[in-house]
Amino acid sequence: MSINFDEYNNIISMFFKKSTELQDKPYLWKKHDNDFKSLSWKEVESLVKAVSRSLLDIGILKGDRVVILSENRPEWQIADLAIMAIGAITVPVYTTSTTQDYSHVINHSGARCMIISSHELCLKALPAVENSTDCKSVIKINQDSHSYDNPVNILKWNELVEKNTNDNYNFEEEIKSIKRSDTACIIYTSGTGGNPKGVMLSHGAMLSNCTGAKILLQNLLDGMDEIKFLSWLPLSHSYEHTLQFFTLGIGAQVYYSEGIDKLVVNMGEVSPHFMTAVPRFYDSLHTRISQGLKKQGKLSQSLFSTTLRLGKKKYNGEKLTLLENITNNILDKLVRRKVNKRFGGSLKALISGGSALNFEVGLYLTALGLPLLQGYGQTETAPVVSANPPEKVKLDTVGKLFHGVQVKIADDGEILVSGENVMNGYWNDPESTSKTIINGWVHTGDIGEFDNEDYLKITDRKKDIIVNAGGDNISPSRIEAKLDIEPEISQSMLYGDFKNYLVAVIVPEKDFSINWAKENSKNDDLKSIIEDDDFNKVIKDVVSRVNKNLSVIEQVRKFILIDHEFTIENSMMTPSMKVRRFKVKDKYGKKLEDLY
Repeated sequence: MSINFDEYNNIISMFFKKSTELQDKPYLWKKHDNDFKSLSWKEVESLVKAVSRSLLDIGILKGDRVVILSENRPEWQIADLAIMAIGAITVPVYTTSTTQDYSHVINHSGARCMIISSHELCLKALPAVENSTDCKSVIKINQDSHSYDNPVNILKWNELVEKNTNDNYNFEEEIKSIKRSDTACIIYTSGTGGNPKGVMLSHGAMLSNCTGAKILLQNLLDGMDEIKFLSWLPLSHSYEHTLQFFTLGIGAQVYYSEGIDKLVVNMGEVSPHFMTAVPRFYDSLHTRISQGLKKQGKLSQSLFSTTLRLGKKKYNGEKLTLLENITNNILDKLVRRKVNKRFGGSLKALISGGSALNFEVGLYLTALGLPLLQGYGQTETAPVVSANPPEKVKLDTVGKLFHGVQVKIADDGEILVSGENVMNGYWNDPESTSKTIINGWVHTGDIGEFDNEDYLKITDRKKDIIVNAGGDNISPSRIEAKLDIEPEISQSMLYGDFKNYLVAVIVPEKDFSINWAKENSKNDDLKSIIEDDDFNKVIKDVVSRVNKNLSVIEQVRKFILIDHEFTIENSMMTPSMKVRRFKVKDKYGKKLEDLY
């Protein structure tokens, strides 16, 4: 694998160089009729050029924004590269978002076109396109017979690809003008203040991250003739979005998973060498392996137990006796190889990022021989700041700094990041940009420290962002505002860091609660009301009503009711009337944890 990411001015020139080198070799794989089928580098290049010309034909110019709304599939990357090839800017959005979210992104970014994969997603997104001022065209990828009443110009992907056979656009000449510092994409990320902010990432920011990844994985990649990645994290996530350019640069083959429910099956079919995932995946792996073990015989359970014990001992640097060493080597073949085989048998590294990995889960999987590397980053840093090197993994840290990334710890412990990987700022939001980037340093809102070997540790977070088990950033204040505006609810506070779903503390509106009790011949003491099953059902209906206007990851699944408000007097509110989250968690943390 010989590539120098630093020598390219932009991502698209790197793609054309690789496609010229690799031509007929397989590149992007997707399931068709129960089998993975590939597109070659040459075929992908042809499609990229065709889609680029189509975008030019409908009036997309350099610097224009184009939204991509699609599940992971070859067309996602083809569209992304096609947008870049004409100097336009990709704006990825999540398939799980709401019509309201799409409307905000389309209007805020001033997008002029939207590429949508399926009929189901069109139903959600077309009302947002219809109400936008600038977005005049939709390109639909899937071929089907569905029609829509929305007054939107809908073009068919296949027809556009077939129509564009004449090349009157000189790609090589045009892409020479695209600089490393030019914005390649705008990725919207939730902020504490409500609406998502558009993070502008340059070609250079992502290419510099690719350099860091290459150096990190160099020893694993050396000597590999064929490299396979399995892609399943949403490409709208900055983590997977940047990763696709690393896999492109090293000439790897990319297999698109059928989704989380088929992920382990796909791993067995593909035998990937590398895969990135968020902690939720590793949590479910841990659960699945543990539950499966209970069905095994006594001998299997004993072998497994010994494998874990010796694997943990080895990770902790404790010396193994001669007998333990012999046993551990035998268990490599009897147990660890078998575990690895369940995931294809070829794994070189599972890379964890997006949120904090549970140490015990990491230790468990490491002891079983699954090569787990934890990293850290933010959308604003393109995204990786640090990662554990495979030569020495420290699971309680987020590893060593990526090449080219600088970090300093502020006086209050906040992690500050500088380097080419830093964003160009927030789109159309100079105020937020100036608060986040100060003198060239991104203020992450995370609190951390370096250990004695220069591994970075995250110890806390300053900002009020919830990062769920899937690594998604969720703005609690935005959802709380939607709950608090309901007449039955006075106040609320969300909870769900590193969890699979959100829960909440809810303060019911006092007058409403007392009136409800009187009308339903109930005790009108607030303490009695919040314990009443019928009243809880009323609040549950309110929460369900709010959930309808939230994306799946933002929905509140469970809650506890309390009979007194957050106030300055009980220290749960600041003088500026903001909820002191840590105070609420201190008081109600146990009850909130019990909801899981």
